[in-house]
Amino acid sequence: MDFYFGLLQIFGVHTLLGLSAYVVLLTGQVSMAQAGFYAIGAYTAGAGTAMFGIHILPAIIVAGLVTAVIACIVGFPALRVKGLMLVVATLAFGEMVRLFFFNLTWQVDRGGELVGPNGAEGFRSIRYFPEHGWEVWHVTAFIWAVVIVVMVALWWVDRTRAGAVLRAVGHDETAAQSIGLNLTAVKVGAMTAGGFIAGLGGGIYAHTVTHIEHGVFGVLLATFAIAYPILGGLGSVFGTVIAVLFIQGFLIEGLRFLGDWRSLLFGALIVLAMNLRPTGLLGEHAPRWFRRRKTGSEPLELKEAN
Repeated sequence: MDFYFGLLQIFGVHTLLGLSAYVVLLTGQVSMAQAGFYAIGAYTAGAGTAMFGIHILPAIIVAGLVTAVIACIVGFPALRVKGLMLVVATLAFGEMVRLFFFNLTWQVDRGGELVGPNGAEGFRSIRYFPEHGWEVWHVTAFIWAVVIVVMVALWWVDRTRAGAVLRAVGHDETAAQSIGLNLTAVKVGAMTAGGFIAGLGGGIYAHTVTHIEHGVFGVLLATFAIAYPILGGLGSVFGTVIAVLFIQGFLIEGLRFLGDWRSLLFGALIVLAMNLRPTGLLGEHAPRWFRRRKTGSEPLELKEAN
């Protein structure tokens, strides 16, 4: 039974990772920085509980806030470019973060034991859950409670003017700018929100594995982050959840007997899915608030979402 609870925990943290990329993709931007944000959240939350004795909930919230601030700072220069250049810029940021933690050595004495990041050896002894008597199902319930809160928040935002603005920018930047939307503010806001969610996910991840190291937060993790919402579709947050279940449940765990061939199969399935379902498994409906007037010659207008 513990094995299945462990799977649910993996699904949960990867759902948060995918949702962090989902917010950014709504604006039409492809960011490879999510793995870096995930790492920042993991190390920050780990330091909060293991090094300073903070409760898990404020620790992951602080991790999310710290990551959001960094994402906001990174967003201003990174989002001045588009397309391939944005991918390269955010990928470079992710690698900078990974190498920073590779070289970070900062430990404190906790009960006669040195605890904290130790360079290439990583950050060990993040044992909040076992030290406080949490059973595996308690941890699983906690993770999915956070996931549900984030999903409900994004689902609600998607039905407000804020969600309409995000999709408008992703749908047509020129039309969105023509009606007075500040593209930079919208994109940086999406990057900041995505950073916050990634920070939450990273903080929880650090406590489920108890030992983190820089190598985990590489290009593969960044690829997973953007693959979930792209494969699931940007029509709703539920597409990301379905994609996580498919990739982590079926492809990674269900086909474990294939070994390294799963990596090749992963790429092939993504290519196949993008050809057969280019808008994702659940599709991506045209935004309701982006419509043409009856004449067809008048500019697009943005309607407030109900």
